[in-house]
Amino acid sequence: MKTKLSLGVPVLAGSLLLFAGFQAIKTEDPPKSGIIVSNMDKQVRPGNNFMNYVNGTWIKNTEIPADKPAYSVGAMVSDKAQEDVKAIIEKAASGKFAPGSEEQKIGDLYGSYMNTAARDAIGVKPLAADLKKINDLKNYDELASYFAYASKIGNMVPFSVGVSEDFKDPSNYMLLTWQGGLGLPEREYYFKTDEKSKEIRTKYVIHIEKMLTLAGISGGKVKASEIMALETLLASKQMKKEETRNIAGLYNKYGVSQLKTLMPDFNWTALLTEAGIKKPDSLVIAQVQYTKDLNAIIKETPISTWKTYLQWSLVNGAASALNTALDVENFNFNGTILNGVPQQRPQWRRAVGVVNGSLGEMVGKLYVEQHFSPAAKARMLELVGNLLKAYEQSIKGLDWMSETTKQEALKKISKFTPKIGYPDKWRDYSTLKIVKDDLYGNLTRSTAFEYNRMIAKLGKPVDRSEWGMTPQTVNAYYNPPLNEIVFPAAILQPPFFDMNADDAVNYGGIGAVIGHEIGHGFDDQGSTFDGDGVMRNWWTKSDLDEFKKRTNSLVAQYNGFEVMKDLHVNGEFTLGENIGDLGGLTIALKAYHASLDGKKAPVLDGFTGDQRVFLGWGQVWLNKSRAEALRNQVGTDPHSPARFRVNGVVRNIPEFYTAFDVKPGDSLYLAPDKRVENLVKFRLLNIKIPLSDNSGSGIFYVQ
Repeated sequence: MKTKLSLGVPVLAGSLLLFAGFQAIKTEDPPKSGIIVSNMDKQVRPGNNFMNYVNGTWIKNTEIPADKPAYSVGAMVSDKAQEDVKAIIEKAASGKFAPGSEEQKIGDLYGSYMNTAARDAIGVKPLAADLKKINDLKNYDELASYFAYASKIGNMVPFSVGVSEDFKDPSNYMLLTWQGGLGLPEREYYFKTDEKSKEIRTKYVIHIEKMLTLAGISGGKVKASEIMALETLLASKQMKKEETRNIAGLYNKYGVSQLKTLMPDFNWTALLTEAGIKKPDSLVIAQVQYTKDLNAIIKETPISTWKTYLQWSLVNGAASALNTALDVENFNFNGTILNGVPQQRPQWRRAVGVVNGSLGEMVGKLYVEQHFSPAAKARMLELVGNLLKAYEQSIKGLDWMSETTKQEALKKISKFTPKIGYPDKWRDYSTLKIVKDDLYGNLTRSTAFEYNRMIAKLGKPVDRSEWGMTPQTVNAYYNPPLNEIVFPAAILQPPFFDMNADDAVNYGGIGAVIGHEIGHGFDDQGSTFDGDGVMRNWWTKSDLDEFKKRTNSLVAQYNGFEVMKDLHVNGEFTLGENIGDLGGLTIALKAYHASLDGKKAPVLDGFTGDQRVFLGWGQVWLNKSRAEALRNQVGTDPHSPARFRVNGVVRNIPEFYTAFDVKPGDSLYLAPDKRVENLVKFRLLNIKIPLSDNSGSGIFYVQ
């Protein structure tokens, strides 16, 4: 059982946004530049490595903390934020509160994680009922039912069924299937032939054996080999991550009576009944061929092997909620082997993460009361409006786009819905039972609570007020069927926004972040959703062909970026987010120019206005990562590593060349005809089946 956590890190909320129209911020004292000059390495030529120019001294002098895969701006604000969230939690945990109250739930969930002695005394006893349920499976009909049960408590199974807005009817919900069931991070981990990948596979099998043995399950060595073989077979039939980015190709609606054409030997009725889905009329099958292939895999794999696999799924999902021995072994593989992290985060930080994951909006409500004001929400709405205006102006000025497509794009811009800070109504956790010193039970019930909340949406109109991230999350996202951009409270702080700094660095920070999310509504996938969130193609063929031609150039650029000797960025997989970064910074620069209203920008700390916009962008991606974490990121994350989010973007923007005197011969120099400019940007969605929330993938990779 694994409770689904939000895609981001909880942090302390920050400053108010003081943008008004396209006017500059007015302060009584002369503004500071907002540039962290001490982080810079001015010995580096900006045109050779802009990331190092902006952050090089910090990179050279910083050691990654032992409990982190990477150290970055996000990690820094996360650490401070967790201290503030901890204060909220400990206040709840310190008193005696009525059973069922918010304070009781927050305090007892936190306490159940922190009480190591109680967890070690209980050991693996909480797994007994579920292990019996697995051992009692007699046939494939019962197996189908168990797949649904396992999904409810958050354990991996070959495919899951979830609920999302219907891509073609976004006022209603749809059922959607998604491939799954792999213990390694992604399908390619099972097939890559480099030495590091082979080593990971070998250590994964050893890890499975150790975990089963620690859970009191006999025959670990033989079972580990069985499990690896089955997972490899599942992976061999799954859709590659690059292919899952074709959202139109994922929308394959089947009537319930048609499901037997896909898996004739599978008991769909048993699965849907156990899933709590009453009288469904249809399912959208995201990966059709994989679903067809599953029919033979399921029926040709002995029930005994499926039992072994499901035992592993149960133990793997529960590891961090049981005793110390399982928790440590789980970290040794997932933390150290996969990400190179030598030691776990302090236990209280992990406990804060659990509370945020299970009671996110309950904690978020208290967080907002202390760290975010209504004024901040109003100011942010103004800034979003500024960037929407800049996007509108940019669309009107595109020389390669026809008037027909422009008009559709402008309609879509006019219908964007911004959500700022926190939801207008808070999630109701009254039916979720939290018990003192019952961590496994608490997390199982929490996961089931989110699952049931999701299933209960079926047959009801889409709730447009719902959020997919908590207020204490540093992140942002775009949701195509609702045509909404969402900015939680916690992102509104330095270095994204500094109320005491000159406008330029803020446009390079939060301005480019907003531009990134707005732009997720436009390109070959965003183009399949109109302003009302309906999936339809509103581009002319010639415009779409021209757009693809330009984006193919960006794919080639990023494919050429070497992460390490045996690893390059995957330009196709990261295309949507790379376009997002490029468009976001481009639009932010336009908005900054508009804010000057014809006046000359001041020179601060020796930097011009345009230079400070670019420096502001570079500061956002301050980062130092372990080699293992980078390898994992490239294999699983649609965002490029931080240094390419800086260097890969600025080299395509003409103003960068002027601002920093970039010339032929500089490493980042691209001839004008090689630059990817003037894109209406959009994001290729890397959809994951939402089992407890509707969060999109925002601008940040998970740390």
